[in-house]
Amino acid sequence: MRKVDSRTIPWLAFLYLLAFLDRTSVGNAKLYNMEEDLHLTDTQYLLCVTLFFISYAIFEVPSNVILKRLRPSVWLSTLMVLWGISMTLQGLVTNFNGLMAMRWLLGMFEAGLFPGVTYYLSWYRRSEFGVRLAIFFSAATVAGAFGGLLAAAISNMAGIGGKAAWSWIFILEGLATVIAGALSFWIIVDFPDEATFLTEAERTVVIRRLEGDDQFSAGGERLQWRNIVASLTDWKTYLYIVVYSGSDMPLYAFSLFLPSIISQVRYKATVANLLTVPVYVLACIFTCAVGFLADRYGNRGLFNLGCLVIAAAGYVILISSRNATLSYVAVYLAACGIYPCIRDAWAANSVEGSYKRSVSLAMIISVGNIQGAISSNVYRANQTPWYPMGHGLVLMYICFGLISTVILRFLLKAENARRERGERDEGIEGDEGGLEVNGRFGSVTEARKDKGDRWSGYRYTL
Repeated sequence: MRKVDSRTIPWLAFLYLLAFLDRTSVGNAKLYNMEEDLHLTDTQYLLCVTLFFISYAIFEVPSNVILKRLRPSVWLSTLMVLWGISMTLQGLVTNFNGLMAMRWLLGMFEAGLFPGVTYYLSWYRRSEFGVRLAIFFSAATVAGAFGGLLAAAISNMAGIGGKAAWSWIFILEGLATVIAGALSFWIIVDFPDEATFLTEAERTVVIRRLEGDDQFSAGGERLQWRNIVASLTDWKTYLYIVVYSGSDMPLYAFSLFLPSIISQVRYKATVANLLTVPVYVLACIFTCAVGFLADRYGNRGLFNLGCLVIAAAGYVILISSRNATLSYVAVYLAACGIYPCIRDAWAANSVEGSYKRSVSLAMIISVGNIQGAISSNVYRANQTPWYPMGHGLVLMYICFGLISTVILRFLLKAENARRERGERDEGIEGDEGGLEVNGRFGSVTEARKDKGDRWSGYRYTL
């Protein structure tokens, strides 16, 4: 799989770095007088940040359905060029209405990348998926570190061309995304059954590896509405949404407001941006390490619990601390707990059927990202410098994540046990045994392709 790794992971991680940089750079730009120049009130600024997540959530599910119908190289590269243009224009706005319009478009076009890539990484067996997704997602931490450095560097361009520092942050980052999107058309490869960079024999090997891992749709699957309905009526989809939201709201609250949290406690704009860098570097190391260990030892739910406990400890300190140094240490704990949380890989490992997985992941990530609209409004100007309400709400979401992770793992373990006892066995023509209530099929192959993750031989990842 090294050939597949070299053609997929590095570039996808780079694209997500740009995406996360573009969506969160508004937090860096805020420190360079953006609110004053655009005559924004605190409420108007928060509305601009919030609007991104609303359009982002609305367009995630349809984007993933389109991704399956089109080639990833076409759809993902098109989205990148469009959101890069939106990002660039964000640097040219002169008032609240203009910024609102660009934030809506940015969210709409960015919506397809993360759920699309999470689904697209079905190149890999379930035991290989987590570390790849962790490497991909670690780009968010790199973006956090790089965003602070980049904002500090670009701030020196203030006044060039009559543009403020915050304006140049948006313009330059947007132009970089446009260029990367154009290149992506030739760099992004398509699904295993369509990949032109592999020989016919290599495509066969990849598909057979996936089918041997109970991913029977790897060889291709027709769009059928029953696959989409199966996603909408699966209880796991909705429990995964709660698990995802329990770490996604804290993630966005952290990434959007970390510069403000640090600057309000003691430090000025450029110093505050630079102090975010080591926080994200450590979070990146933890994210990759947790992804590797979860793939090696399984038990994604237990790793999720451990990460959330670390995050909760960080926010308990942030709520109670009135010391700048202690609060700064606490953000390290928070980052090392929030970013490595295993959400997407766990869900992707427990859904079979390419269209069902596509819709389920898009729903989970879409509803999870709506929490970004909430996180955009929890750190209010009248709560400075310690933000007790904001930290308290983030801690509440972390507790939701902890509780839902325990419940989900218990239910998945119970369902696996029922299958071990034969309670979900299907009737197979020519074989004795099986229960008619679970369906009757001509062969085991027919049963597993028709039922997906509901097949009696499928085991959910715990």
